[in-house]
Amino acid sequence: MLNYEIRPAEDADLQAITDIYNEAVIRGGASADLEPVSLEMRRAWVDSHSPRTKYPVVVIDAIDTATGERTTAGFGSLSKFHQRAGYDGVTELSYYIAGEYHRQGLGTAMVSWLLDAAVARGFRHAAAIIYADNAGSVALMRRFGFTRFGLLPAAVTTAGDDTLHDMSYWYKKL
Repeated sequence: MLNYEIRPAEDADLQAITDIYNEAVIRGGASADLEPVSLEMRRAWVDSHSPRTKYPVVVIDAIDTATGERTTAGFGSLSKFHQRAGYDGVTELSYYIAGEYHRQGLGTAMVSWLLDAAVARGFRHAAAIIYADNAGSVALMRRFGFTRFGLLPAAVTTAGDDTLHDMSYWYKKL
C-alpha cells in the first residue's frame, strides 16, 4: 500500500528532481529536451520559480505504509505562463512522476494540488502543454476539466526519436 505527501522542494531534493526529469527525457513523450540535463540546469529551473510563494516547486513523496520508507516519486510546479505582465493571472502547471510510480494516483494527486495552489494564489487560468499522444496526461487534463484550445501539429521530437509529435495546449478557468 502506498501513501503520499506533497511538500515544498528543498535543496536536498534537487538530485531526485533531476533524475525524474531525465528519466522522462529518455523515455520520451513528456519533455521536448532531447538530452538529459545537468544538476545545475535543473537548479536554474527551480530557481527561476520566483517568488516561490507565487510559483511553487513541490515534490511528492511516496510512503510505503508497511515500512514508512519515503521515496521522492515526482515533482510539479506552477510557472509564469508568459513574461508579459498582462498574463500574470495565468499560470502554467507541469508535473513529472517517476515511471515506477505511474498509474498509482500520484499524477492525479499532483495535478489536484497544483490546481488548488493556483486558486489560492489568485490565478485566473491554469494552462498546460502536453504531447498530444501522451494518453495519461491528456486523460488527466480531461479529468480535471481542462479544455484543449490548440494543437501544434508535427511540432517536436523526443530523445532518440526523429518522429514529429503534435503538441496540445490546455487551459482551465479557475
